[in-house]
Amino acid sequence: MATLDGNNNNSSTRQAGAPGIRRRQFSVLVSSTFAFTICFAVWMMFAVLGIPIKASLGLSETQFGLLAAMPVLTGSLVRVPLGIWTDKYGGRRVFFLLMLASVVPIYLISYATAYWHFLVLGMFVGLAGGSFSVGTPYVARWYEKERRGLAMGIFGAGNSGSALTKFVAPGIVAAFGWQMLPKVYAVAMLATAIIFWLFSFTDKSHLAPAGESFASQMRVLKDPRVWRYCQYYSVVFGGYVALALWMTKYYVAEYGFDLKHAALLAACFSLPGGVLRAFGGWISDKYGAAKVTWAVMWVCWVCFFLLSYPQTQMVIETVTGPLAFHVGLSPLLFTVLLFVVGIAMAVGKASVFKFIGDDFSDNIGAVSGVVGLAGGLGGFVLPVMFGALVDITGVRSSAFMLLYGTVCVSLVWMHFSFKPQRAANVQPINNQLAGA
Repeated sequence: MATLDGNNNNSSTRQAGAPGIRRRQFSVLVSSTFAFTICFAVWMMFAVLGIPIKASLGLSETQFGLLAAMPVLTGSLVRVPLGIWTDKYGGRRVFFLLMLASVVPIYLISYATAYWHFLVLGMFVGLAGGSFSVGTPYVARWYEKERRGLAMGIFGAGNSGSALTKFVAPGIVAAFGWQMLPKVYAVAMLATAIIFWLFSFTDKSHLAPAGESFASQMRVLKDPRVWRYCQYYSVVFGGYVALALWMTKYYVAEYGFDLKHAALLAACFSLPGGVLRAFGGWISDKYGAAKVTWAVMWVCWVCFFLLSYPQTQMVIETVTGPLAFHVGLSPLLFTVLLFVVGIAMAVGKASVFKFIGDDFSDNIGAVSGVVGLAGGLGGFVLPVMFGALVDITGVRSSAFMLLYGTVCVSLVWMHFSFKPQRAANVQPINNQLAGA
């Protein structure tokens, strides 16, 4: 298996060609981040496109959740093979072919008329979401360990493609009808694939050795750390994807905003949740993945607790008669809390992959594929469950109640997972004090 530090094997050669290497590093990072941004915008397009489709077809909340999440399912399932193929064939080739493969399905959505048409085409559009498991190891292998967290964080900022969809898609839908949006996105994906190919590079030293079997790469699943990181990522990435898909419709249904204003407010969550991933990479490099992830989970725990409270009308019998009052989040306070959650999730997404880069540097493609699969499956299952909970309970904030529970699981798991490590760190200090 090629290591992430394979480009550091010959330090003298690296020093001699440092300017050229730095230029290639920068070009790979910028072109990959741009490509991932467009892929993510396409992956999230049903967050906006699904609203007029829901009205046209008369879909239930659960059906809307399934429609919005269908691309996420495919994008999740392909992450493991894509990560392995990236190790074997190189990120540049796999990334380029992946984008080309999604162009036709995106375009065909314009001609869909039945619910099952959208579901089937959505599955193929979901290929774009697998780009994360290609770009992450591709970018990471171009950078030294001390700069890798920041580099992966910058690439991961392509999650802001979700906000891009919320800025661009409502205007296109309002001006030309929803059928125009898939056509525009198909052209954008084709152009992006060409631009990426022209400005990216290949380094054969980054490839896995020939003959590396699928079974040998999947041995990482025996490591309990992989399963922990899967759970963390299902919260910070799966939760991010689910909310990015759900929040536009939530603003429309809960607060009565029109599509444009609802998408703009939803972008207050999506934008920091994507752009600030680079900051998360930097802070994870500086303070360590464990401390940063722990802090992220606590911030999410508090915010989801507050967001869970439904709009409530209460009447209290007083000595002067009944006293009625309302308890609930205003649109402003709701948006502020979502903004904080977006920042926390951006940092958390980067810190989880800092764990992976540090602990599994020799097979990051396979591990990032597995962890990305878990996060993506969270992004698929959660919107469907959001819709089902609304249909069952009639309470829209039940979505945040569910997320609150998932964060509780992460906090408990982290506490017991890192307890032996904390004890080991404390013991030498106690020994020193005893010796003094």
